[in-house]
Amino acid sequence: MFTPLPSAAAWTHHEARTGFEVTYFRDGERGVLIEGCATAVEDGLAWAIDYRLRVDGSWHTRSAQITGRYPDTRRSLTLQSDGLGRWQLDGTPAPELDGCLDVDLEASACTNALPVHRLGLTVGDAADAPAVYVRAADLGVIRLPQHYRRITDGAGQRYDYRAPTLDFQATLDYDEAGLIVDYPGLARRHA
Repeated sequence: MFTPLPSAAAWTHHEARTGFEVTYFRDGERGVLIEGCATAVEDGLAWAIDYRLRVDGSWHTRSAQITGRYPDTRRSLTLQSDGLGRWQLDGTPAPELDGCLDVDLEASACTNALPVHRLGLTVGDAADAPAVYVRAADLGVIRLPQHYRRITDGAGQRYDYRAPTLDFQATLDYDEAGLIVDYPGLARRHA
């Protein structure tokens, strides 16, 4: 298992984009509140994404409020879940997301901690973890199939990660609190 979350964490984004992310954690009687902001330049587009995620005591995402700021506009999005994998997108049922228990923000390295905490895999175990994926450039939402397989630990837990829709796979390293330390090609933890 993991140690308690720190009060804050920060990552620099590199290679795929240039930017920075800061996240704050607050434990409560009903779960964890995760608030953060990621700013970056990617493919010539500058953006800032503010997010507020609530996860319950079992690490099922229950809500997400996301605001994207762009050179010419501002967009907002609200996701609500019953905790069993049924979602509403801005108050409208979104059956295409049924079965997803996590939110994965393209703008955030932090959100890859959600399924790892929720799944509690031991070395050698693997699980599919489809997520509600929110793109950074336009806050578009899709269902993202993901697969995590826990491999032999290093300084912390390590996972082989695959997202076939994005044609992406990598080995992800996590610290003792279950936060990503190194996300190859995307981000590195600094605080």
